[in-house]
Amino acid sequence: MTTHAQQFSSDADRTTRDLEQRAQIQSALRSYEVARDAHKSAFQDWEAARQTAAEIKWDAVNHLDQYLSEFAEKLQARGTQVHWASNAQQARDIILNIIRANNARSIIKSKVMTGEEIHINEALEKAGFEVVESDLGEFIVQLRREAPYHFVFPAMHLKRGEISELFSRELGTAPTDDPEELTMIARRVLREKYITADVGISGANFAIAETGMISITENEGNARLTCALPRVHIALLGIEKVLPKLRDLALFLPMLATAGAGQALTCYNSLYGGPRQPGESDGPEEFHVVLLDNNRTHLLADKEQRDALHCIRCGACLNVCPIYRNVGGHTYGTTYQGPIGSVITPHLRGLQDWKHLSNASSLCGACTQACPVKIDLHHHLLQNRRNAFTENPAWREKLTFKLFRLVMNQPRVYLFCVKLSRLIQPLHRFVDGTRLDPALGWTKTRKLPKIAPQTFKEFWQNRK
Repeated sequence: MTTHAQQFSSDADRTTRDLEQRAQIQSALRSYEVARDAHKSAFQDWEAARQTAAEIKWDAVNHLDQYLSEFAEKLQARGTQVHWASNAQQARDIILNIIRANNARSIIKSKVMTGEEIHINEALEKAGFEVVESDLGEFIVQLRREAPYHFVFPAMHLKRGEISELFSRELGTAPTDDPEELTMIARRVLREKYITADVGISGANFAIAETGMISITENEGNARLTCALPRVHIALLGIEKVLPKLRDLALFLPMLATAGAGQALTCYNSLYGGPRQPGESDGPEEFHVVLLDNNRTHLLADKEQRDALHCIRCGACLNVCPIYRNVGGHTYGTTYQGPIGSVITPHLRGLQDWKHLSNASSLCGACTQACPVKIDLHHHLLQNRRNAFTENPAWREKLTFKLFRLVMNQPRVYLFCVKLSRLIQPLHRFVDGTRLDPALGWTKTRKLPKIAPQTFKEFWQNRK
């Protein structure tokens, strides 16, 4: 059986050899950087804004019990049904029970990262329900039966021709390379789905404790239709999405747009606080909010890495990560990719099974610098590595570190090893077509620097 680490290594090797896709991703992310920096300059003080956002999220996460209770009470007062899900299975069961209780058959769904986390689409389809993604990028990758490539840009790895070919094969449309026409093809299909859907499923970018409302930010208007047209609206969100006050959105909405998509503000920003009230002309007859834990409280209990729950899912850390740019989103094999995914996935899905993600980092710190809520990402990756080794040290690692400590603490041993390495290094060359190199797994893709003929200390002693 292939382990997650082996699959990651295999997929990374294949993707890094695909120079065309790497160039496409890097070009797209360079364009993002230009747009992001232009809008960051519109803030009076971007670093002060980051600090303020970090402090607000610190307050929310460190008083999560208080704010979640306030959020739920305000929602329930307006007729919303609030459900608490400890894990993915409970969340799936809650959603399936709501759908069955309403005799629903057709489901429309806007972008929901927590839905990807609990594999809700697969569960709904297995139960015999039709579920359609309404976000254009998500709709495209759903037709391809793929996971999203990126938090914000699910289909960024695809070219127009590939999308055109996909639509021709799956929807029976004529080939076209015109982006507007491709969008209109999807719109014509999705409009019918909105009208016939019995249930709309959404996520939430933020949950406002003060008012008992969820905030959804988007560029296509699909989430508004998903929430407003079906009889039943189900919002699935992680418990860490809470913000204390409504006024906090004045900072977080433009910050999310700037860090996530290089925009001043996204096109549609909506607040939902309950089902249709008397005298209102639209909105769902039933509104359900499912609050998902799924090991988030496990991360909350970790004082060292608790600030990972501050994440607003903007994807900024993915956009600047040199590893993500080269291995791509699908290589990670998990819902949350890039640096933030490498930090939280071991908490959500098991440290030993997913510890390899924390090693897939250059530790350059670009992710920490880009994070709008100042999560200490690259240090958390180091902490994950330490925790994985402490919890279950591999014998090779134990032996390596013991030898390293022995050599580095004994100057004479260190000098002996330096001299010995000068004699051994020629073995790295090819001999009769075979490379004699005990570190071939590392050096086959890297050039090992030549060891200097003398140490600096020797040079200093011998200088004239």
